[in-house]
Amino acid sequence: MGTRRTTLPGVGTQYDVTTRAGRHLSVVVHQDGRRFLGFYGAEDPDSCQVSIPLEGDEAAVLARLLDPTPLEAVHTEGIGLVTEQIPVNSRSPYAGRLLGDTRARTRTGASIVAVMRRTSAHPSPGPDFRLAIGDTLVVVGTREGVDALAAIVAGE
Repeated sequence: MGTRRTTLPGVGTQYDVTTRAGRHLSVVVHQDGRRFLGFYGAEDPDSCQVSIPLEGDEAAVLARLLDPTPLEAVHTEGIGLVTEQIPVNSRSPYAGRLLGDTRARTRTGASIVAVMRRTSAHPSPGPDFRLAIGDTLVVVGTREGVDALAAIVAGE
């Protein structure tokens, strides 16, 4: 498998991946944070067949799905707890609001143990921590509690 990083002046950075099977895909990360996933034909590796724009939270979910290590490390079999990362997207009723407004622990029994932000991590955030679009909540609880918290954050 081959990878290549190319700086695109005035645009951002392009990351190209060629699989062992010879398939070519790229991720373009724009300076403003937009991301595009591009797929190329085997017969013409320079011709992009499909380009899919991804919002920040969508890119984060895709990255977690592609990396099996966090998924394997997340489940704590035998003790009844799971750890998951829950994105705060633009449709969340809690984007821009205080963490305490979620009443997460009271409503679900699950705990938000950290908030990952684009440029930093915030371990053990207090109720006065203000959530932002693109944040990722690191949550620990029972399967039911974590699922309930994910639904609350998603506004379901």
